[in-house]
Amino acid sequence: MKKTLLLSAALLLSACSVANAKVWTLTDCIDYAIENNIDVKNTQARQLSGEYDVTEAKDNFLPSISANASQTFNFGRGLTSENTYADRNTSNFQWGVGMQLPLFQGLQATRQLKYARINLRTLALRTEAVKENLTLNVIAQYLQVLYCRELLATAGEQVRLSEYELERQQALADAGKIAEVNVIQAKSQVAQDHLSVTNAQNDYTLALLDLAQLIQLTEIDNFDVAPLDDEIPVVPSVNDVYTDALLSNSGLLASQNEVTAALAQESVARTGYIPRLSLNAGIGSSYYHLGGYDNASFGRQMRDNYSTYFGFTLQIPIFDAFSTRNRVRKAQVQTVTARLQLQDTETRLYKDIQQAYYRAVAAHEKFRTGLTSEDLAREAFDAMKEKYEMGRATPQEFEQSKTTYLKATIERIQANYEFILRTRILQFYRHN
Repeated sequence: MKKTLLLSAALLLSACSVANAKVWTLTDCIDYAIENNIDVKNTQARQLSGEYDVTEAKDNFLPSISANASQTFNFGRGLTSENTYADRNTSNFQWGVGMQLPLFQGLQATRQLKYARINLRTLALRTEAVKENLTLNVIAQYLQVLYCRELLATAGEQVRLSEYELERQQALADAGKIAEVNVIQAKSQVAQDHLSVTNAQNDYTLALLDLAQLIQLTEIDNFDVAPLDDEIPVVPSVNDVYTDALLSNSGLLASQNEVTAALAQESVARTGYIPRLSLNAGIGSSYYHLGGYDNASFGRQMRDNYSTYFGFTLQIPIFDAFSTRNRVRKAQVQTVTARLQLQDTETRLYKDIQQAYYRAVAAHEKFRTGLTSEDLAREAFDAMKEKYEMGRATPQEFEQSKTTYLKATIERIQANYEFILRTRILQFYRHN
C-alpha cells in the first residue's frame, strides 16, 4: 500500500507538471522546427549561394576595366634616344587604363545566366523539399507522443482496476472468506500494473524528448503537446493524391528542374564551339629620363606621349584539344543522370502514396473492428466484474477479462493513430 501511495503521488506530481507545461500544437511544432532545423538552414545557405551565382552571371555582360603603372631604372649601359647603347643612367615611367567589352561571347553569358536562374529555382525547391520532409517527420513524432500518452492513461486505468481488486481481496481475507494467497496474487498484479505505468511513462517521456530534439527545442522541462481534433479524416484515392502531388511536391518539382538545369548546362558547354568578339580600348602615357642630358619636364612628356587606342579581337576556336567536346559529353551524362533521378523520384513518390493509402485503409478497418471489439470486451468485463463482486467468478477469471479488455483497447489505440498518420500523409502530399 505504501508503494501504491508513493506511485500515486508521483503520478500526481507528473500531472501537475504537465498542467504547468507550455502546450504546443502541431502547427507550433512544425513552424518551430522549420525555423531552427539545421538541414533547412543548410539548404537556405545553398540557395543564397545560388542567388550570388545569378548575380555573377549578370555581371559577365559588363566590361572589364583595369589600370596599370610601372617605374623602371637602368644603371650603366643602356639604350639611348638615338637607339644606340651608352653608359648612362635612365628611368622610365608608364601608365595606362584599358577596357575590354565583350560584344559576342558565343552566347556563353546568356546561357550561363539561364542556367544560374534554373539552378536557383532548383535550390529553392530543394529547400522546400527539406521543409516538407521535416514536416512529415514532425507529424509522425507528434502522433507518437499522443499515442504514448493515451497508452499511459490506459495503464493508469489498469492500476485503478487492480487496486480495486486488491481492496476486495483484502476485505475478504480479513473476513476469513478467502486464503491469504489470493491477497498476495492481487498485490503481485498491482505491482505488475504499476510497472506497466512506469514503462508507459518512460515511453511517453522519450517520445516527448524525441519530438523536442526533432524540432531543435533545447528546453524540454515544461514541454507538452495538445491533442488533435476529433474529426475523422477522409481517405483520398491514390490517383487523386498522386495527380495533385505531381503539381505541388517540391522534391518532385526539384528533380524536374534538375533535368532542365542539366540541359541548360549542356547548352553552356556547347558555346565552346562558337567564335567570340570583343572590343578593346585604352589610354596611356609615359615619361623618360636620361642621365646627363636635359630632359623635357614630366608634364610636357605626359602630354606629348599621351596615346589612345581601340580595336577588336575575334577568337575562332579551331582545336582546343577536345576540351569542349569533353565538357559537352560530361554535361550529357549529367542530363541522363538527372532524368534517371527524376524517374526514381516519381516511382518512390507513387510508392509512398500507395503504401500510405493501403495502410490507411487497413488501419481504418482495423479501427472500426477494434471499436466493436473494445465495446464487447468492456461489456464482458463489466459483466465479469459484477459476477466477481457477487462471488460467482474467480480472481483468475476477473484478471483474464481485464486483460482481454486492455488488449482490445490498445489495439484500438494503435489502429486509430496509424489511420490518422497515414491519412495526414496523404493529405499532406495532396495539398502541400
